[in-house]
Amino acid sequence: MFTDLIRNIRLRNRIAIARAISLVEDERDSNNEILSNLFPHTGKAYRIGITGPPGAGKSSITNELIRLFRDSGKSVAVISVDPSSPFTGGALLGDRIRMINHHNDEKVFIRSMASRGGQGGLANKTKEVADIFDAAGYDIILFETVGVGQVELDVMQATDTVLVILVPESGDDIQMMKAGLMEIAHIFVINKSDREGSNKLFTTLNSVLHSIPVQKNNWYPDVIKTTATNGDGLPDLFSAINKHRTHIVDTGLWKSNLDMRYQRQVKESVSHMLESTFWGHNYSAMEEEMKKPHDKRKPPYKLAESLISQ
Repeated sequence: MFTDLIRNIRLRNRIAIARAISLVEDERDSNNEILSNLFPHTGKAYRIGITGPPGAGKSSITNELIRLFRDSGKSVAVISVDPSSPFTGGALLGDRIRMINHHNDEKVFIRSMASRGGQGGLANKTKEVADIFDAAGYDIILFETVGVGQVELDVMQATDTVLVILVPESGDDIQMMKAGLMEIAHIFVINKSDREGSNKLFTTLNSVLHSIPVQKNNWYPDVIKTTATNGDGLPDLFSAINKHRTHIVDTGLWKSNLDMRYQRQVKESVSHMLESTFWGHNYSAMEEEMKKPHDKRKPPYKLAESLISQ
C-alpha cells in the first residue's frame, strides 16, 4: 500500500517524508506498515536532545547547531516539540520562525510537533517521527523539547547526547536540583553567559558535578558557556558534542542506546496493543457499572480485578 511512499522517503523526498509524518502523527498508519518497512533502514542517525527551562534559549542553540552541523557536511532533521493549546491541542510552532534561515536548505528538515499531553516534554509520536528521519538518511536528529523545568526522562531514552540549557539566573536553583537532572545531562550549557552570574553558575555547577561519583566508562558532564545570539561558545559546544559521541561509540554505549530504544519500543507497542484489545472487549462492562449509584458501584480496584479475571 505504501510502496511508493517508502521508496520516496528513502530518496529523501520532502513531500513523502512530510506525508509519512502526518500519517504517523494522526495514527492513520494503524497497522504501522510505514514504520515496519522503514525499520531496517534505521539505526544510523545520531540523536541529540536539547532541554531546559523556558527562556533558556533552546531554539537559539538549536538554530546554531544546525548551522555547525551543516558546515561540517552533515544533514540535519529537527523535531521541535511545542506546548499544545489546552483548548485546541494545537502547537504554537514558534520555533519554525526562529529557524527560518535553514528552510531553503534541502539537507535540513524542521518539523514542529504539538506535545499533546506527552509526558516529559516529548510528544508521544516523536520517537516514531525520528525513525522516519533516520530511514530517510539524515545524519543528525535534534530533539528540542518543551521546557517544563522538570526531569525529562524520555529525552534521555530517545537520544544519544542530552544537552541541558541553563541561564545565569538558574544559579540559585542548582543546589535544589533533583539528582535526575544532574544524571540526564551529558553536557550542561550556560547560555546568555554575557549576563551577570554566569561565572558563579559555572563554578557552582562544576562543584555539584564533582560531588557525583563517576562509574567506569561513564561520562563526566562538560559545562560550556555560550551566548547563542552572537555565536560565543558554540564551537566549544560543538566540540563537546563530538567528544561525547566518540566516547559512547568507543565504550559501546552507542550500541547499548540503540538496543534500549528497541526494547522500549517493543514494550510500548505491546502495552498499547493489549490496552486497546482489553478495552475493546471490556469497556461496556465499566459503562454498566457507571450506571449504578456511586455507593452501589464496585470499588475501582475490585472492578479492575474482575475485568482482568474474565
